[in-house]
Amino acid sequence: MARIQTDIILFGGGIAGLWALNRLLQTGYSAVLLESEGLGGVQTIASQGIIHGGTKYALSGNLSDSAQAIGAMPGRWRACLTGQGDIDLRGVRVSAEHQYLWSTEGLASKLAGFFAGKLMQSRMQALGVEEGPEIFQTSAFKGRLYRLDEPVLDIPSLIGVLSEKSAGHCYRLGAEDWELLDQGWGIRLRDGGEVLGRALVLTAGAGNQSLLLRFGRTTPAMQRRPLHMLMARGPLPPLHGHCLGASANPRLTITSHLDRQGRMIWYLGGQQAEAGVTRGGAEQVAAGRQELAAVLPWLDLSDVEWASFRVDRAEPEQPGGKRPENSFIDAREGIITLWPTKLAFAPLLADRLLDALRDQGIAPSGCELAHIPLPAAGLTSPPWERTLQWI
Repeated sequence: MARIQTDIILFGGGIAGLWALNRLLQTGYSAVLLESEGLGGVQTIASQGIIHGGTKYALSGNLSDSAQAIGAMPGRWRACLTGQGDIDLRGVRVSAEHQYLWSTEGLASKLAGFFAGKLMQSRMQALGVEEGPEIFQTSAFKGRLYRLDEPVLDIPSLIGVLSEKSAGHCYRLGAEDWELLDQGWGIRLRDGGEVLGRALVLTAGAGNQSLLLRFGRTTPAMQRRPLHMLMARGPLPPLHGHCLGASANPRLTITSHLDRQGRMIWYLGGQQAEAGVTRGGAEQVAAGRQELAAVLPWLDLSDVEWASFRVDRAEPEQPGGKRPENSFIDAREGIITLWPTKLAFAPLLADRLLDALRDQGIAPSGCELAHIPLPAAGLTSPPWERTLQWI
């Protein structure tokens, strides 16, 4: 019976797991990542790819803890994208170097734009219509327009680069194909082999909850905040931006993507996705079509197809189910649980993991990881490639 020794065993191949794995390997740790489905997970591959810098959290007029915590993240990511940061991400496709934020004629959204401009002047710039995307260069647009210094990344490209850099360390392992060892930190595979580590790191998003229960733990507790995302496919111009609403959450967030056939996909989130969790698919599509027509009334939607997609944001439990202000780490008795809470927080969360390992006296051992008799983990596809029904 093979016994394979490593320093760290990670469970979950979304952005938290892949970023942490790459940083661990860079730092000299021996590490292996186990994924039950495909790399990109559930929540990461459903992300719009926005590297938030906190602007949307300032729309209510207050520079919140979230805005301050996340403010440095676009800079860290841009350093990586130019090969100067923690991980060389020069192979990642950048969908947009900047996002746009626009208001409608309504007073509430104009005020939101004013507050955002005052509080976030270093991260956003007011534009004239002629300076913005072509879609706003029409006399029908009566609102205000801003450019945000926050990039948008192509998530499949990001996952592909991170997985290539950690090739040979990411394996597919179904939940039914292993059990926890009675002693020590490790697992027993179906064929009887064992993989032993010095710490187990949970980076499985919503899957952290079932993993913790499997390890006999009920804490840290998890919460889910569901979204009902929309996708529009057809002759649409590229757009990456947020339409301001009356609340701190944008009325509508749009990112643009090309599918395998080269068709334009608009991926729609924001308040529309949150309010749509109680709606069925057809009802959400009807509401989304109406909302898009309201915020971009001059846009021709006659040849656009629609679909919806549900995903949960998995996070550490908060009082009243509120959104967490920062990334999360819980380290105790050999098990370390991570939730990034935002795509942008992945670099910071990896820093916190390395600090936690040092605090627990777990330094790189220098051992080389032997081959594990498991299939390599493949990549998962974005939601518009997995959706079969468009209306």
